[in-house]
Amino acid sequence: MFCNFSNTSGKGLLLKQHDRLDCGLGCNNQTYHQKEVRRRMPSKPLFTLGWREWVRLPDLGIAAIKAKVDTGARTSALHAFEVTPFTEKGVQRVRFKIHPLQKDTKTEVVCIADVVDERTVTDSGGHKEKRWVIRTQLAIGQRKWPIEITLTTREDMLFRMLLGRTAFKGLAQVDPARSYVAGKKPRNAYKEN
Repeated sequence: MFCNFSNTSGKGLLLKQHDRLDCGLGCNNQTYHQKEVRRRMPSKPLFTLGWREWVRLPDLGIAAIKAKVDTGARTSALHAFEVTPFTEKGVQRVRFKIHPLQKDTKTEVVCIADVVDERTVTDSGGHKEKRWVIRTQLAIGQRKWPIEITLTTREDMLFRMLLGRTAFKGLAQVDPARSYVAGKKPRNAYKEN
């Protein structure tokens, strides 16, 4: 018989506390308890994101872009236009342009990235669209890790980037009452030399 182990403290149990665990069913299954605690304890503490954040995509040359952190969206999306696929040394790549700042069509960044896939994505309105998928480094505050992003036209959307839940799964939690937890927009991110 297995117990219905639950962690009511909300803070995670230390492995040293296993000897004192009592499930109430008398199962005395120490191995089960240890596996459950390890499974439920995050390997690293989650950091907190607000519902919108300034992020960087350094591999693409994007010094700052405002992203909506959307736990309702599975995949991340990046505004892109003039998307041109090409092959270079046998590697499928894509060249595209982006206006990284809202309400600013003068600031333009040309990006090149390796293609991971081409997928059909269903947006929140139920519309299906075939999109290129790229992998790049995402930087938020002092943290940086690789994510997959789909390329789509978001010119008329409030945010040029949507950060879907798979991009921060196991790394961050979202506080919907807060904004720009990781920091404000970097000064002079797109200042002309």
